[in-house]
Amino acid sequence: MTSHPTSHAGTALPPWWRTAWFLLLAGGLVMGLALGARHVQGLFMLPIITDRGWTRETFAFAMAVQNLTWGLAQPFTGMVADRFGSARVMLAGLALYAAGLFLMAQAATPAAFVWSAGLCVGVALSGTTFGVVYGALSRMIAPAQRSRALGLAGAMGGIGQFLLVPGAQAMILQAGWRGALLILAVTAAAMLPLALPFQDRAQPAGGAGVGGGGGGVGGAQPPLLGAVREAFRHSGFWLLNLGFLACGFQLAFIANHLPAYLRDKGMQPSEGMAALAVIALANIAGTYWFGVLGGRHSRKYLLAGIYLVRTAAMALFVLLPLSAATLYGFAAVMGFLWLGTVPLTSGIVSQVFGVRYITTLFGFVFFGHQLGSFLGVWLGGVVFEATRSYDLVWMGAMALGVVAAALHWPIDDREIVRAGWPQPQR
Repeated sequence: MTSHPTSHAGTALPPWWRTAWFLLLAGGLVMGLALGARHVQGLFMLPIITDRGWTRETFAFAMAVQNLTWGLAQPFTGMVADRFGSARVMLAGLALYAAGLFLMAQAATPAAFVWSAGLCVGVALSGTTFGVVYGALSRMIAPAQRSRALGLAGAMGGIGQFLLVPGAQAMILQAGWRGALLILAVTAAAMLPLALPFQDRAQPAGGAGVGGGGGGVGGAQPPLLGAVREAFRHSGFWLLNLGFLACGFQLAFIANHLPAYLRDKGMQPSEGMAALAVIALANIAGTYWFGVLGGRHSRKYLLAGIYLVRTAAMALFVLLPLSAATLYGFAAVMGFLWLGTVPLTSGIVSQVFGVRYITTLFGFVFFGHQLGSFLGVWLGGVVFEATRSYDLVWMGAMALGVVAAALHWPIDDREIVRAGWPQPQR
């Protein structure tokens, strides 16, 4: 696997820092920490609300604000990364993540918890996860290897998620939930140097496209606002947004409420932790595998299949008697399908619109995902407090999965041909 020259030399770095494999490792580690710390927040729910005397709805609202803030911030952090380079955005994101986790440990009121866990961590996630990392890799990795590279980066991030699940549970047991958050904050700060290799940015109009060809780059490239208008007028762009909303709803609900759901059903906290670990472990294989498949087969049909299989898995999990076998079987299937949607969705965006403004455009698509995440986390808390059950939320998640599959089927994923702009140099 080879890296592709970028348009921004930036700070002098050792040559091996700019190799494709190190870029994948660094991007995977940053995403692993960012997504892993978010993935384990369900383990913190019961300890925090028990200690603070809050309700599940209070915790869920903070997590919902986090997801919505992440989605709202993603297009803007994408624009900054496209204009000034991903390294600066990732550095700021990691610093803000460390600050947000530290403030979560100090939050004594619901408002302070929403500020730290919701707003601070939400903005931080927009600078340390898919939009920025995948956008940078799309520009810095050779086009023929791009889909596989995104799958590999996602798989490496999945390893971080997997390791953080038992790690976070152990930290909560040994140091309490406050101590666990402080350890995670220090870890985020220690990741800052890994952002330095990502000194990429989009070429000026008419210049050589970073990363060369690949879906849309073979045609002419409009400036940023023109690219955004072009995407907003494309029906497939909106279908991706709506389909991704279902993905966010399903994953955020499960990640944040599954441990509490299992406790309500009489299972032990260790089984909730183990289920999240199985999800993270299966996600490693699934994200890589769907990244590879996305380079060989139609991405929109793969996405439709993912949503249908997720729906079937949730239906069986809810309808069958709950046991260790059904729990871990469900976790394995959901984990394999967990983040396989991301390289496929990002791949469709770059396939249709090109990679020059991939970080910005994917940011807008990702907002749909995070709007779904907001609803999944928040409604999970609201519905439980009103009915003392999650049944209605499970039903909603299944219905959205069927709708998402239907929305992806008619997407026009052909490369846009632009006749009105000067051709980029090769």
